[in-house]
Amino acid sequence: MEKKTFAVLGMMCAGCAANVEKRLNQTSGVASATVNLPARTALIEYDEQLTSPELLKQALAQVGYDMVIEQDRNVEAIERQAYRSLQRKVVASWLFALLVMAISMHYIIIGTREVENQTMLIIALLNIGYCGRQFYANAVRQLRHRSANMDTLVALSTGIAFLFSAFNTFFGDSYWGARGIEWHTWFDASVMIISFVLTGRLLEERAKHSTASAIRALMGLTPKTARLVVDGNIVDAPLSALQKGDTIEVRPGEKIPVDGSVVDSSFAYVDESMITGEAVAVEKRQGSKVLAGTIMVPYPAGRQPQLPFRFRAEEVGQKTVLANIIRMVQEAQGSKAPVQRVVDRIAAVFVPAVGAIALLTFLGWYIVGGQAMLPQAILSAVSVLVIACPCAMGLATPTALMVGIGKAAEKNILIKDATALEGLRQVDAMVVDKTGTITLPCDGGEALKPHATEAIDQLTALGIEVYMMSGDKEERVAPIAREAHIAHYRSQVLPQDKENLVKELQAQGRHVAMVGDGINDSQALARADVSIAMGRGTDVAMDVAQVTLMGDDLRRIPEAIALSKKTVGMIRQNLFWAFIYNIVCIPLAAGIIKGVIHFQITPMWASALMAMSSVSVVLNSLRLKLLVK
Repeated sequence: MEKKTFAVLGMMCAGCAANVEKRLNQTSGVASATVNLPARTALIEYDEQLTSPELLKQALAQVGYDMVIEQDRNVEAIERQAYRSLQRKVVASWLFALLVMAISMHYIIIGTREVENQTMLIIALLNIGYCGRQFYANAVRQLRHRSANMDTLVALSTGIAFLFSAFNTFFGDSYWGARGIEWHTWFDASVMIISFVLTGRLLEERAKHSTASAIRALMGLTPKTARLVVDGNIVDAPLSALQKGDTIEVRPGEKIPVDGSVVDSSFAYVDESMITGEAVAVEKRQGSKVLAGTIMVPYPAGRQPQLPFRFRAEEVGQKTVLANIIRMVQEAQGSKAPVQRVVDRIAAVFVPAVGAIALLTFLGWYIVGGQAMLPQAILSAVSVLVIACPCAMGLATPTALMVGIGKAAEKNILIKDATALEGLRQVDAMVVDKTGTITLPCDGGEALKPHATEAIDQLTALGIEVYMMSGDKEERVAPIAREAHIAHYRSQVLPQDKENLVKELQAQGRHVAMVGDGINDSQALARADVSIAMGRGTDVAMDVAQVTLMGDDLRRIPEAIALSKKTVGMIRQNLFWAFIYNIVCIPLAAGIIKGVIHFQITPMWASALMAMSSVSVVLNSLRLKLLVK
């Protein structure tokens, strides 16, 4: 089975994400597919014998979406171009909107009412044709495949408003006037809906761009080219041309392009803080391992300026430690928290449900008031179609997860998926291995890691009981436990004993985390509710643990737990406001309680509220960056 993340272009709302995910999961050879709406990516696990990226691309193209697989297509360049196109449409749409509003309010008088309506019809038609064309094209495409999304609602609402206004422009007096019914045109509503929706998407795009900053920062660690040594000469080569066994030269201040081992006898100092989180530069000599993305320090303290050093490439491309970290963060950001599954099911039926509510709204007003209430019936139905917003629900969880997991990566905490992030906040008991976790192995038998006691105190303050397990003798374990402020410990234990302790605590109803090195602790790590591995670059136990702490700083454990609590709290806030928005606004748009409070949301205001609901969810998620230092 192959597991890859692909960029998917054309997704605008939760309905789009649901459609893409459904289509991929129905494709032969796909074991699972998870779509990340804010990142516009799909994490797909598929059988290479049954399908291929090209076939998956074709499957999505049939429902109107574009999956990027070609190496020569730059996703960022495509998105930048799409963003600039969106900017142009927003500016044009607002110019059309202001012009229509000025005419409808008689700020600009260009003739009779009939001439004014005809002028607004032309402007609205231009707005639909240039600024809103994508809504109609996408809606038709969805209809062909018996699905619907946010574009369907926008196309329906603006289309109905425009067509009804066009009818009134040419037949208003003869039809409504003859029956003594006052009539109006809603060209302003048609144009303003498109303007607000496009503006909302523009703001949403800018905000969502910030949620992916962690991934962009990680990708930026890799240089674009490398100094390849060929027959004693230096050749600048793209990273894609590097192979295992190549000799590469690095100069002071430059980034190391791939993983490898130093081959010459000169010493070098390398800043590995971006991988391990350790601020002190590490000395490298012949045979030392070096990692992609780390930086050769030009002037180490107390040393003369360094000369270039050479190393042999051992892992290139997607096999470097940095590439594994990027892939892990991408997959984690694209994973789904348990609550998101419920939201997805709601989003999948939300658009059809809104269509049904709009139809009932129209019928309700028409049945009660007859032809005299037909304009009111149409106005109310259009308002319902516009104000309903599955986007806010669809963005509530993934945007918070992207920011939370990205923030963790910035702190050198690698979280494998959303389930692990959510599970961290529930931990109330933690089993830790001694050697390699609490202590650093040395010839004398014991040294406590820096900040270990501080980390244990922080965990205790969070209400978490810490249990230390060690295969070492009692006389060596007891002093470490006292120094680290650990009340519960066991000595001379076997790997099975660690797993038994985890099971014992779980039987008491505790939510247990296990912290180890991912090798002799593998049984307990697998049994724990949350597994945490300590790692230093190449020895990271990514395949074993749900959470990997790069480096030796144990204070990252309480940081990860605090981040988990804040992220889950943000998800709950987002979902609460997303649901409350629809629960409150749809009845107001339908005019159900108009007779009680003498207020109803018009299509124009409905479009503004709908746009702001999505933007507010993304902006709220971005607050995590401020809440987590």
